[in-house]
Amino acid sequence: MAKSQANRVLVVDDEEAMREVLELRLQEWGFEVYLAGDGEEARRQVQEKVPDLVISDVVLPDLSGLDLLKQLKEGDPKRPVLLITAHGTVELAVEAMKQGARDFLTKPLDTAKLKSVLEALEADLLAQRKTRQRVAEVGADRNRFGPFVGSSKAMNEVYSLISEVAATEASVLITGESGTGKELAARTVHALSPRSDETFVAINAAAIARELMESEIFGHEKGAFTGATGVRQGCFELAHGGTLFLDEVAEMPISLQPKLLRVLEDGRVRRLGGSREFQFDTRVLAATNQEPRLAVEEGRLRSDLYYRLNVFTLVMPPLRDRGRDLELLVQHFADNFNVKHGSRVEGPRDETLELLRTYTWPGNVRELRNVMERAVVLAKGPWIEPAHLPPYIRKPDSASGANIVLAAGTSLADAEKEVILKTLEQTKNNKAEAARRLGLDVKTIRNKLKAYGVR
Repeated sequence: MAKSQANRVLVVDDEEAMREVLELRLQEWGFEVYLAGDGEEARRQVQEKVPDLVISDVVLPDLSGLDLLKQLKEGDPKRPVLLITAHGTVELAVEAMKQGARDFLTKPLDTAKLKSVLEALEADLLAQRKTRQRVAEVGADRNRFGPFVGSSKAMNEVYSLISEVAATEASVLITGESGTGKELAARTVHALSPRSDETFVAINAAAIARELMESEIFGHEKGAFTGATGVRQGCFELAHGGTLFLDEVAEMPISLQPKLLRVLEDGRVRRLGGSREFQFDTRVLAATNQEPRLAVEEGRLRSDLYYRLNVFTLVMPPLRDRGRDLELLVQHFADNFNVKHGSRVEGPRDETLELLRTYTWPGNVRELRNVMERAVVLAKGPWIEPAHLPPYIRKPDSASGANIVLAAGTSLADAEKEVILKTLEQTKNNKAEAARRLGLDVKTIRNKLKAYGVR
């Protein structure tokens, strides 16, 4: 029975012959074996030797195996316990499983079944060790740099730049694919800045109707337009003293961009329908999931606005380029969703983790988060099995036309359009499912289709 280290087994039985038989057999299978003839000796051995699992008779001289099971579970709820008896009944087996026994075997022991049960337990023990290691790494990593999880070279570069720009008043343009954590980066810059005690205001240009965007940004006075029944402060006023985050700035109507540039240059804003200008003190951070220079070349982003926002560029790496960060994020999300849903999921099986590693994650960390919440909800036992993952991750080539071939020199905008339309085709035009797979908001999908002229 091959394994990376010998698992420690405590055998508890008042029959010396049974202890000896089990000791020899377990040693043949590669276990480190300890023996106890009663409950008191078993408790002492547990404290001194800290076995990985326990095999105990149900009938002992000083207490029952069920009582010992209860005491062992109080000390370590995750330690597997196998109960054996010469007088097995259905009622006893049910009670043992209710109290947390991993399995219930009858004498004379079927060694083939015992070996099979132990092999399954060893796989669980190995998975638990890997999970504990990931949990420790996640804890150490999170204590090091704010809300981020990951210690890859790409993320360390992000941490370094965030630390440098946070103390300044300079504008920062955050780029990266959808779902890479651009808003989280902006919030971290704000949290580490001298403005951290003031307001952080986020506005997503891709999620606001074009006819309402000017009012959202600059505010309006009562009667400025039909439906303006009161005074509304714009985002610059709301973020006065703090930080304004303009997400998906390349989605902003080109006609509105000169007005935004003027406000950024002057540090003053006038509400729609108003005659008075308000001075503001707001740091501006912006983000886009497009290549900004390409957006400038294609006329979707004004060059003067781009240069005004791009004092520093912070590039958020895609999940596929972050190496082992994926494992840490998987564990991080599993722990978080255990708390949210009252679950007790340990983590993923090795085969599950391998499927997660080989998937390309077009929606990046946002998509991984959604997948992990689904898996934690579906998992009935302690482990996330491959069956708990969505079909497109378990069988990535099962969907017809799942692969997209792009010609060399295809623009990022055209590639994005092809991916969105192909994903909608695979989901039978289910925009919510397409948005989930791509790690986008449904509003973004609708706005993209509107821009493409697709109904």
